[in-house]
Amino acid sequence: MIGTGVFTSLGFQLESLRSGFALLMLWVVGGVAAVCGALTYAELGSTIRRSGGEYTFLSHIYHPAAGFVSGWISATIGFAAPTALAAITFGTYLSSVFPVLPARWLAVGLVMLLSVVHGRTHRTSGGFQRWSTTAKVALILAFVAAGLSFVAEPREVGVLPSADGVSNVFSAGFAVSLIFVSYSYSGWNAATYVTGELRDPRRTLPRALAAGTLLVMLLYIGLNYVFLRAAPAEEMVGRLEVGYIAAGYIFGPVGADLMGITLALLLVSTVSAMVLAGPRVLHAIGEDYPTFRFLSSINARGTPGVAIFTQAAISLLFILTESFETILVFSGFTMGLNTFLAAGGVFLLRRRQASDRTPDEPYRAWGYPVTPLVFLAVTGWTLAYILRDRPLEAGLGLGLIAVGLAIYAVTRARDRRTRG
Repeated sequence: MIGTGVFTSLGFQLESLRSGFALLMLWVVGGVAAVCGALTYAELGSTIRRSGGEYTFLSHIYHPAAGFVSGWISATIGFAAPTALAAITFGTYLSSVFPVLPARWLAVGLVMLLSVVHGRTHRTSGGFQRWSTTAKVALILAFVAAGLSFVAEPREVGVLPSADGVSNVFSAGFAVSLIFVSYSYSGWNAATYVTGELRDPRRTLPRALAAGTLLVMLLYIGLNYVFLRAAPAEEMVGRLEVGYIAAGYIFGPVGADLMGITLALLLVSTVSAMVLAGPRVLHAIGEDYPTFRFLSSINARGTPGVAIFTQAAISLLFILTESFETILVFSGFTMGLNTFLAAGGVFLLRRRQASDRTPDEPYRAWGYPVTPLVFLAVTGWTLAYILRDRPLEAGLGLGLIAVGLAIYAVTRARDRRTRG
């Protein structure tokens, strides 16, 4: 979850919001929505115990066509695009410290290296992810602690609600900023992509999703509080490198270089998580559709090697051909629509299972039906806002969905002829 968004979006938020209360509420609202989504997904994943995330959920709840389009989105946008974004940011930060290293080829090298790591064994894959995530959280906590302790002239953040702060929360600027915040929280659902490989998903899945999302929300709030406390808002307006700017006020002249290296290390874990989870969607598609059977291949060590390197190839294509902004703008819409439909499916799933009580009853989402409704309300409001005010980006997302439906129709027809 912790990737490019939290280290780049504050500068854009400051263009329309100056209230510390409103700026921090962005991360609270986005975090609460993500936690509610995580609790809802925990029920879906413990009921439909198969890897694949939204692909599996939508296929089971709605129709195989909905699942296929979801898998198409996950393969082209949901994982490959964020992998490319995080890798590009990794290369950019590291290249700023060591200019002799080309940023784009650093990104390419990182994706290739992590694909090899996760393509080896489950033990190598899981061990690396635990190590890199632990290091990432420790580095962020150290940065927050330094920001609370070593700023010579701390700024007044204004975390308590005021008339101006409350009006900011209900402004158009808050709505625009929430789009970027929602993207920053994307990844809270990643554990459902490996459900089929978990031991006792009824117990472990809710813990992984809810606890991980709550932790990230606290880290995000802490980071943005430190950014606002350490550096003047005027210096961060419209700037991507808010971490650099804040680090300069915390650590002195060497702060920017230190922050560049730190962010690069953090983003290794982000790319790693995407490389780990995303190929499970491609693998599930390969199991269900003969046309894509090659994606279901498992290597001798039990990992979906072909799917891993297929996703890597798509990510490399993004890195080498598209700009950062082009990848980012419309991906939030398509992924949001994906999660909206999946979370809404919990109501249909419960209705179907009302008369099917078994001793091995799945986990039930805490706070149901409030928790899924909160997630649907926040996500639906964001999607509606993009449709109204960002028609080009929304149109690109809907076009991607239409292409997925066309590929599904062609694939089904071909598979029927093959079976015949």
